Amino acid sequence: MLLPRTFITYMAREIAHRLAKDAISMPSEALVQHAFEEVIIDELSLEDEINVEARELLNQYTDFLRQERIPYQEMFWKVKRNILAERKVVSAQPRGEKEGMKIARDKVTELSHKLAAKLPRVSGVRVKIPWNEVRLRILHEMRDILTKEEAIDQLAQEKIRSQKRDIPEGSEEWTLLYRRYYEDEMRRFGIDLESASAAPVH
Repeated sequence: MLLPRTFITYMAREIAHRLAKDAISMPSEALVQHAFEEVIIDELSLEDEINVEARELLNQYTDFLRQERIPYQEMFWKVKRNILAERKVVSAQPRGEKEGMKIARDKVTELSHKLAAKLPRVSGVRVKIPWNEVRLRILHEMRDILTKEEAIDQLAQEKIRSQKRDIPEGSEEWTLLYRRYYEDEMRRFGIDLESASAAPVH
């Protein structure tokens, strides 16, 4: 998944917390948090499924790709685009975008629509401002939070690269160090992924 589940939980909780200030009224922020979390996980899990499907299709043509010297990643994106088009799905994975987020801009926009549409279906929630204003607020908050997450991700990776010896990306050691540094940087930004009462991001 493009984002750790613990961060998705945090992001859903943080958006609910920010909206509760003046955009919506609700019996419990946790209700909105769980509703938002469900939508985001469903959307990003679908991306994972499509990635797997694209790889399985390409595995049938490994020899052909090698013989024709066709770059695997280039063909992967072509196959994936076809699957996305067939299913009418907006890709969450950025490609060549310089926007400082792990989630593609179009996907964040789509998520803002789906999260805003979810609100009236959450028991006890009342939207206090026009629907599109709520959607734009969600969009703004998501971009703010995701931009911080990308900065934290880069800081964690820089710490690994600064080691005196080379640590191959994807290795067990790299993964363990990344998780530790990622969580350290999150805490430095005031975000505790392990706590249900994570401090709001300002």
